[in-house]
Amino acid sequence: MNKLKSPPSHIDSKTALTNLYFDISDDQWPIIYNNCYNISFFGVEKLHPFDSCKWKKVIEILKDLKLIRNNDIVSPNEATENDLLVVHPSTYLKSLKWSLTVANIIEVPPVALLPNFVVQKRILKAFRYQTGGTVLAGKLALERGWAINIGGGFHHCYRDSGGGFCVYADITLCLKMLIQHVDSVRKAVIIDLDAHQGNGHERDFVNNANIFIMDVYNADIYPRDKDARRGINKEIRIRSGERDDRYLKFIKLNYPAVLDTFKPDIVIYNAGTDILDGDPLGGLCISDQGIIKRDEIIFKETRFRNIPIVMLTSGGYQKSNAKIIADSIINLYQKNLIGNEFAMKHVSDQSLERLSVKNHALESSNHDTRYCTFSVGNE
Repeated sequence: MNKLKSPPSHIDSKTALTNLYFDISDDQWPIIYNNCYNISFFGVEKLHPFDSCKWKKVIEILKDLKLIRNNDIVSPNEATENDLLVVHPSTYLKSLKWSLTVANIIEVPPVALLPNFVVQKRILKAFRYQTGGTVLAGKLALERGWAINIGGGFHHCYRDSGGGFCVYADITLCLKMLIQHVDSVRKAVIIDLDAHQGNGHERDFVNNANIFIMDVYNADIYPRDKDARRGINKEIRIRSGERDDRYLKFIKLNYPAVLDTFKPDIVIYNAGTDILDGDPLGGLCISDQGIIKRDEIIFKETRFRNIPIVMLTSGGYQKSNAKIIADSIINLYQKNLIGNEFAMKHVSDQSLERLSVKNHALESSNHDTRYCTFSVGNE
């Protein structure tokens, strides 16, 4: 049983309350999504190459193909300010109350002209829900062996700063909560296969011996963060125009060795699809079948070793990305690498094992929602 470490007996100003962790029913899949993930209003979403509604499209395809139904999907809760304070200082969160700051982070200048309450509701809320999904995915992966957040992967954001369409450091938050509070999680691997360098989590975990980061990225493009490279343990710098054969070979030769040497308790897989041929920002030439094979390799090597894995969809800037993500998930199911029946094979009592969470009710709450405690880092 994966148990949360006992929280402090006294809840003070340095303790956050979260409802991001909760149990799901046995017939639900650890596939996480909420309609709030999508950003669409007044055409603002068209001012950035990112398809800001791709997450909805992924789910629609999976439902159309009869892999999942509405009731199978897990809807996460929105990350609150207290949740975000586990990683981000209050000064950074306060800076997001300026629309100009948000406009710079998501690289859509006209957003600076919008009232901040609109920015909070129509833009930042989406990022907070996806961040909540990543945190929940960490818990569900420990219970089921795998979890997929149809969103998240904001790998350019770190403790003090956002950028590159990444507002909150969801990967850092997910791992910090798990390592601090789950007895069975001491070490983790981040495998970042988005086209861009994952400079956010690399800055957050530099010199952290409990986190091993493998990053395969296009060295010719944003962010070119030399300081963040100090946080990479296995770096594979590729160049624009890279194609399937060499790309997949790099992964096959290096990823299994990382798992066997470091022996992590969980893997966070940042599965960006901006490596796709024709992506306006990624600069690589990987085919759709190359992406599907890439995901299969990562899941096969990880699940073969009985290591829990969290998959995040991260970057991908073409209209075709949603279908490729859905096709990849279908392939993982067809290869018996995900699915409820696959998870049940590993549970001796035929019921899914859940994290033992010590709950605390908020005295000021007017409903029955239960919460567990997490320490807030120093600002």
